[in-house]
Amino acid sequence: MTLITTLMVIAVAFIISTLLGFAIIPALKRMNFGQSIREEGPESHQKKAGTPTMGGLIFLGSIIVSTLLLSYIINDTLTTQTIVLLLVLVGFGVIGFLDDFIIIVLKRNLGLTSLQKLIAQIIVAIAAFFLLKLGPFSTVVQIPFTDLNIDLGIFYILFLVFWLVGFSNAVNLTDGLDGLVAGTSSFAFGAFGILALVYKQQDIAIFSFVVTGAMLGFLVFNMKPAKTFMGDTGSLALGGVLAMLSILIKQEFLLVIIGVVYVVETLSVIIQVISFKLTGKRVFKMSPIHHHFELSGWSEWKVVIVFWGIALLAAVIPVLLEVL
Repeated sequence: MTLITTLMVIAVAFIISTLLGFAIIPALKRMNFGQSIREEGPESHQKKAGTPTMGGLIFLGSIIVSTLLLSYIINDTLTTQTIVLLLVLVGFGVIGFLDDFIIIVLKRNLGLTSLQKLIAQIIVAIAAFFLLKLGPFSTVVQIPFTDLNIDLGIFYILFLVFWLVGFSNAVNLTDGLDGLVAGTSSFAFGAFGILALVYKQQDIAIFSFVVTGAMLGFLVFNMKPAKTFMGDTGSLALGGVLAMLSILIKQEFLLVIIGVVYVVETLSVIIQVISFKLTGKRVFKMSPIHHHFELSGWSEWKVVIVFWGIALLAAVIPVLLEVL
């Protein structure tokens, strides 16, 4: 892929995402698909109540249409790896959609139970694994920036399930501020797109850059003050497919660096829960950690910009080290 082709891929996904935004957001408003806000959250968030959620449909639609279109235009085919990525995207997206739908439309505050959500995510992950196994697929994982490789053998399926479910929920936890996940994911998918080109996996590069463009298009509507939120519909899908990208290019653990924002957000929740259960005290004013900074006096915009900066560095540094 040339630079011109890469920019074209990003531009097509961006345009489709933007057009879908102008069509879908009014529809969400008409159907009263408004977000409810946690009472214990930062007081400044209460004014966001009623903002249309399930906006993840905007970029999910763009990703699906753009990937199908551009894969045939550029590659003349839809590879098994691309099909796996679309399976994970749609599978996790449907789980998130059902969760959002139950909460917003059926007015059941808890949505899907944690167990229901977990079982559904595991099923999608296992389906993706067996689809991959139809062709040549390595169960070896590489330790980044070393020559150390570990063959997990039959245990790779457990790793894959853990990886997809873990990062799906990590991105979901991070999605709490206007533009936060849309921006950080743009950097992460862009990084994997460049790595896929380096490893000569053009089909994966196309998908990665499609997601980058789609997220930039969604950011038009998700920047503060957000006109829509992605909801679980979008965040669960993004996390799952990001993890699958790291698996397909065989740089699984590099995702811990590129997705460091999601890792830290998740760790902050785990630390908070363990600390409160063991000592009755909280380490953070509120978790995930982006709320801690808000309650410490940072503006929402400052938190987002700082986290974007961290995500950008986390995306650029590994790519430079791999390329150089």
